Amino acid sequence: MAASKMLIPTLTHFRPLTCAATASYPARLVPHPPDLLKWVKREGGFVHEAVKITQDTTHGLGLVASREIPKGSDLIVLPDHVPLKFQSDKGDGAGSVLLHLSNQVPEELWAMKLGLKLLQERAKVGSFWWTYISNLPETYSVPIFFAGEDIKNLQYAPLLYQVNKRCCFLLEFEQEVKNALKSLKPSEHPFGGQGVDASSLGWAMSAVSSRAFRLYGKKLPDGTHSDIPMMLPLIDMCNHSFNPNARILQEQDAGNPKMLIKVVAERQIQQSDPLLLNYGCLSNDFFLLDYGFVIPSNPYDYIELKYDGALMDAASMAAGVSSPNFSSPAPWQQEILSQLNLDGEAPNLKVIIGGPELVEGRLLAALRVLLSNDMESVQRYDLNALKSLSAEAPLGVANQVAAFRTVIALCVIALGHFPTKIMDDESLLKQDVSISTELAIQFRMQKKSVIIDVMRDLTKRVKLLLSKETTTA
Repeated sequence: MAASKMLIPTLTHFRPLTCAATASYPARLVPHPPDLLKWVKREGGFVHEAVKITQDTTHGLGLVASREIPKGSDLIVLPDHVPLKFQSDKGDGAGSVLLHLSNQVPEELWAMKLGLKLLQERAKVGSFWWTYISNLPETYSVPIFFAGEDIKNLQYAPLLYQVNKRCCFLLEFEQEVKNALKSLKPSEHPFGGQGVDASSLGWAMSAVSSRAFRLYGKKLPDGTHSDIPMMLPLIDMCNHSFNPNARILQEQDAGNPKMLIKVVAERQIQQSDPLLLNYGCLSNDFFLLDYGFVIPSNPYDYIELKYDGALMDAASMAAGVSSPNFSSPAPWQQEILSQLNLDGEAPNLKVIIGGPELVEGRLLAALRVLLSNDMESVQRYDLNALKSLSAEAPLGVANQVAAFRTVIALCVIALGHFPTKIMDDESLLKQDVSISTELAIQFRMQKKSVIIDVMRDLTKRVKLLLSKETTTA
């Protein structure tokens, strides 16, 4: 987990304004943009008369109910031509250049593909989507726009790696774009002759990652639909909640093969309630990287560790286990590690602690197996039982206690990699800090809270196991 000295490029110096704006919410691209509600209605969409756009100092623009809305009501309906999608079937001129560039983007950074289309429409005079684009934020609070110091303030190596990777991609992709635009005829230039740099590419990628939804696209020959990212004007102003009051539906209009995209009230919405969608059961890494916010007490947050024999031995010894053999497993134990994809060719050594599982099943199974010397007992159970936290001590109480204590020791080691304590972070937040500094501190605090919560939970389980054993004895 400890971060090595990493070269972290930052995109801040490419922009006249950093992404962490001094205001409590970012300005729109245009100071007084056109009315988005009217535009959606004019284009054949529907907006419930009680749905209003509001400005709130925490989340920026959002949607609220101006009066009570019954459960099941349509809140917003967009016809097929209103969402902004990347159509990859244009094979000539500007479309051909855009398609070539999109093919250079790795799949995991899919937001950049649609971002190219967004930049094209932003540059186009008289773009159909201008009303929508002019309402987009001018800046984003995602880590690629943090100052170098605030990237370090995250204090968590897996996220530092992702930020570094995205920044490096944008700096390299800037060169790809510049090379592709050289010597183009004006009619073929996808951005109306304007230069594109890492900053504008970063803006477009952030706009898409924080606002796009992956929905059904074209119908495929087998009757299923392709998965296509699209930006949904107005709908993307709904903020996130794990307990949403609305959801997105796709329906085919009767007699019309084109899709309608709807937001429907999941329950009765009270006056002044914000309209909330669930963006996904994601960790804070994804929420910060893609959306620019951190969720306190996120039940899906976790920490990543590398499964390493020497680290496991150190943790087990710290937990009071005598002579652990993680570094030198027996052949039968090694076979089970291979089945868990923690050994052998191309293993996946990333394991997680926290989230709904509390301890990833692969890690728990490995600990139970490696802390047992009884091959016959282990082979009585299938892997699913050994992976399950709810399984009643499959290999006995002593083995279960040793496994839990090893995870607690791993948590202590992980906490030790953070240079600051939660109390230090809390006092820093009371000072007047920038939005990016505040986000970085909130992020690392939540990671530490995840570790502490796992330690508390497993400590309770150990006490319960020991008390049961004492009672039985």
